[in-house]
Amino acid sequence: MDETAIRRALTRIAHEILEKNKGIEGCVLVGIRTRGVFLAKRIAERLEEIEGTKVPWGEIDVTSYRDDRSAASAKEPLGQPLGDQTIQGKKVILCDDVLYTGRTIRAAMDALMDCGRPESIQLAVLADRGHRELPIRADYIGKNVPTSKAEEIEVLLQEFDGVDQVRIIQQREGNRS
Repeated sequence: MDETAIRRALTRIAHEILEKNKGIEGCVLVGIRTRGVFLAKRIAERLEEIEGTKVPWGEIDVTSYRDDRSAASAKEPLGQPLGDQTIQGKKVILCDDVLYTGRTIRAAMDALMDCGRPESIQLAVLADRGHRELPIRADYIGKNVPTSKAEEIEVLLQEFDGVDQVRIIQQREGNRS
């Protein structure tokens, strides 16, 4: 995906969010660090352009919730992903760059539940590459990108990498999320 394809995918995701939720009332976007944060912000901006109303968005770091950390690692206090706003009773839309095994999303759901009890949790991803290890699916997908396990999806975003691009590369050793 190039810059244009990414922009179109995020605009489509914003429209799908509006359609599924019958507007943006009670919705909050939460981006999973790192690139999911930038995607959440971009989607929130598109929703604001369409609806004329700001959509709250925030970020969450799931590092201490991952199941591939040592058992001796204690969960670090998370705080609120939206600052002083709560996710209690809200429709939370988790945003991430790539959906692969589902383990990052499971960790994000655990972290969110430690912050409150949302009405629902929905998932928006820029790329879904398959190969799930957990029964998790995205509600909003920018692009399905079938890959082999020897390949990896690399998402580059302007805010972090200086360019907008999604590409398939050979998997780097020891890198699974």
